[in-house]
Amino acid sequence: MAVPVKSDPKLASEAWTVMLDFFFAKARPRMLELWREFDLMPPQQMALGLLLDAPRPMGELAQQMHCDNSNITGIVDRLTERGLVERLAAAGDRRVKLVALTGPGRKLAEELARRRALPPDEIAALSESDLRRLHRIFSSI
Repeated sequence: MAVPVKSDPKLASEAWTVMLDFFFAKARPRMLELWREFDLMPPQQMALGLLLDAPRPMGELAQQMHCDNSNITGIVDRLTERGLVERLAAAGDRRVKLVALTGPGRKLAEELARRRALPPDEIAALSESDLRRLHRIFSSI
């Protein structure tokens, strides 16, 4: 779905580039360090985060992660081998496999979420009004 452009395309491009530069300079290295610390690949970490709310069918997990069903099987296999998730039969249809966090998986997913939510120093140093403005901007798009 296309969103109507409301501003100067050049300015929008410059703002986007600055955001990407910030992300790649600050957020990406922090995420890579976190994944290395817990010996996770990014798709594995993403799957753990998506399972925090509730168990999900494998197909739904694949759709939310924008990957093929065969890819999600490998991701879930590796998480299962580590004891972080388990496959369960869906109550209404035993052919459907749900993926659920185990106790250790939930603990790890919560720790990853907590650490991911820690802002870089440059964001934490912003004034309350700037933080509120930033929050409002990104919450509205």
